[in-house]
Amino acid sequence: MVSPDVERAPLPPGGGARFLLEALVAGSPIANPGVKFPPPFLFVAGFLVGWLIHRQWPVPLLPRASARVCEVAGWAALAMGLGVILWAFATFLRRRTAIYPNQPATQIVRDGPYRWTRNPMYLSLTSMYLGLALLINSVVPILVLPVVLILLVSLVIRREERYLQAAFPEEYGAYCADVRRWL
Repeated sequence: MVSPDVERAPLPPGGGARFLLEALVAGSPIANPGVKFPPPFLFVAGFLVGWLIHRQWPVPLLPRASARVCEVAGWAALAMGLGVILWAFATFLRRRTAIYPNQPATQIVRDGPYRWTRNPMYLSLTSMYLGLALLINSVVPILVLPVVLILLVSLVIRREERYLQAAFPEEYGAYCADVRRWL
């Protein structure tokens, strides 16, 4: 809600839609990455699809007698993913930049886990996803994971990269040259 004492700038002739279209065509800076949903939803949805298929047609990773290996590895992957994602969140909070990809970034973060990967949060979500698949000892969610990652790259990461390149052209270009997208 806008406060009554805040004046709104009048829209130019032709209305808001036309003004927005002209701004986009003119190459105005992008305000934020424009991701319309929280990226973890992709992982949750993908895992749920895999889990539901697994419940109908179970395909274990290992026989029941060796399932303890999956359990230990699953907990390790979950713990590693949780640790890295918390480290990545703390790094963004310390730098006071946007965590959510529908908010503008204030800077390129190059410390913490961002020294080794441009996407530690997505790597963490991938690790946690794999950990859960190991815990339920199922191949099916793992088979769904490539679809999740393809959607993540096309719907989220490319938008974020395009935004960061426009917002911080020199700094982001240097960062991309130094640090890989994944590992």
